Amino acid sequence: MIKIKRPEEIELMRVAGRVTAEVLDIMRENVRPGISTGELDRLAEEHIRKNNGIPAFKNYKPSYDMTPFPGTICASVNEEVVHGIPDFNRILQEGDIISVDVGAYVNGYCGDAACTYPVGAISPEKQKLLEVTEDSLNRAIAAALKGNTLGDIGYAVESYVKAFNYGVVRDYTGHGIGKKMHEAPQIPNYGKPRQGLTLKAGMTIAIEPMIMSGREDVKVGANGWTVSTVDGSDAAHFERSIVILDDGPEILTKWQSIR
Repeated sequence: MIKIKRPEEIELMRVAGRVTAEVLDIMRENVRPGISTGELDRLAEEHIRKNNGIPAFKNYKPSYDMTPFPGTICASVNEEVVHGIPDFNRILQEGDIISVDVGAYVNGYCGDAACTYPVGAISPEKQKLLEVTEDSLNRAIAAALKGNTLGDIGYAVESYVKAFNYGVVRDYTGHGIGKKMHEAPQIPNYGKPRQGLTLKAGMTIAIEPMIMSGREDVKVGANGWTVSTVDGSDAAHFERSIVILDDGPEILTKWQSIR
């Protein structure tokens, strides 16, 4: 069931979104060669808890047979698409890219956001992947208008990145968000214009393109969480939580652009 948020709920989601976005701005300031993904995770949790929040990912267990996720952030490096587990022994190297996904509950409502960062100087190919993926997110948000459809959002992503011969992750999607991190509906990064669910004012959703420089096949690692490209190609992940209003979409997680 899709939940339309009341004005007072939207205001609470703005607070959760602000705290979540601030974590990514802290990541932007601290991602560098030599830092561990475990240290980034520590900084993220520290900020969330200082702001009376609860890390949304920590101990998250979507099914009975899965090990709870151990981190505050998902830290996915290079060919890792999503759900990378932070580790103090995982040291970032010059030329890497790292996708950081984070969620926070504040006052009972959730914010969710992701951004992919360069680690020092990166190749032009990696830089292009980051820029195109962020641009695809911006195009998807621009399509998230009252009266448009989920197909319009997915098409905005897919049609743009395909022009660069990039692959779209199809096994994982964006989602509704509110009192729970994952609410209905699912928000695919592919689709056809004017097809699918019609968007209404008061809907709060997380749009999150996950794009690969190679083929679209992905695999889950031995830890049961980390999703990587099968062909070893690089991946990027950008996400914002938004609310659809009568006069257009409002971004709830206003992290700073990579540019």
